[in-house]
Amino acid sequence: MILDLFSNTLANIWLVYLDTAFWLMIGLLAAGVIKAFISEDTMKRWVGGHGLGAIMRAALVGAPLPLCSCGVLPAAIGLHRAGASKEATVSFLISTPETSVDSVAVTYALMGPVMAVYRPVAALVNAVGTGLLTTLVSDTAVPAKSSDTVASCCATEKSEGTPASSCCVAKPEAYEASCCSGNDTGNEKGNDSASVSGGASGSAYSCCSGDSDQVSEKTASKVLLALRYAGAELLDDISKWLFIGIALAGVMITFIPPDWLAQWGGGLTAMLVMLVVGIPMYICAVASTPVATGLLLAGVSPGAVLVFLLVGPATNIASFALLKNELGLKVTIIYLAGLSFFSLMMGLLLEWLLLSQRWQVEARIGETHAMLPELVSWISAFLLIFLAIKPLRRAVIPKLG
Repeated sequence: MILDLFSNTLANIWLVYLDTAFWLMIGLLAAGVIKAFISEDTMKRWVGGHGLGAIMRAALVGAPLPLCSCGVLPAAIGLHRAGASKEATVSFLISTPETSVDSVAVTYALMGPVMAVYRPVAALVNAVGTGLLTTLVSDTAVPAKSSDTVASCCATEKSEGTPASSCCVAKPEAYEASCCSGNDTGNEKGNDSASVSGGASGSAYSCCSGDSDQVSEKTASKVLLALRYAGAELLDDISKWLFIGIALAGVMITFIPPDWLAQWGGGLTAMLVMLVVGIPMYICAVASTPVATGLLLAGVSPGAVLVFLLVGPATNIASFALLKNELGLKVTIIYLAGLSFFSLMMGLLLEWLLLSQRWQVEARIGETHAMLPELVSWISAFLLIFLAIKPLRRAVIPKLG
């Protein structure tokens, strides 16, 4: 009897993992691309300022990022100290851990398209709504920045009378190999004449025309950074919690009778229970998804499951003291109150939509990997296991770290 239960539990855990593996790989790769190709300075520039625009930008910037409720704290504090308002910081703090590209992929795999679309939409509503509430208690003074304007080489040259056809005008602003790079400081005239006459060798390079080999190397280094972040750094951060989440889902499928949690049913009561369970818990958006799938299979309503998916990743006890110190007690209270209120509202709205529109949210344990070639699911599963074992990964692919 005990042996049968143990084998059934292992089988269910493996089934959940097999359903998750391919979609998790897709999400990890997307997260790596975001990390490698969008700089932190760009992120800070997007979420700076006050008001609705800053709040919405912060929510949209944070939504795809794969950070949990503890991992998002240093990023959010850095944004706030770099000039982001309190309301934008709160918006970023909520949207970032509640959803991410990898969690959306896993949500689609385990709970279908309705929840995969509704979950990030609910996270954005939660983030924007709570950000707007924060404006009621936060000051409106713009945080001081280290420098309001940074004189670029183009601005400097223009002020000195450089013609508009200079290399800095001709190239996009984002192009990093600018005329300020220093190699051509003493040869600006020679470079200009060479670019006009079409000279060869060293004179062929104007002060802003980077070598194509350098561009290729830079692209290759960014691709390597994306792979290293996805297959090593991020996977190392979430693998433990992902394993716990998948194991809990397998255990719930095996041991929890569907009628036991179904007694809470749907509606506000079930959502309040999920709120109490989720707020103090530390769990990332990806790891919470298989747990939520197990709750769905056990009879908890989709609206209550959504509340768990929203508040579980967004809060934990350890983060409250840091938030109070950085943003103040009033903002921290608004953060918790707004998060709870909008999570409940979005859960109730989902329940109503499911009834009125006849949408379906169903756990898809054992079905998702059947949508893919079986070989793809198994290769994805073993590749993730290989990457998650750090000594093995470092021995075989040392560049990933």
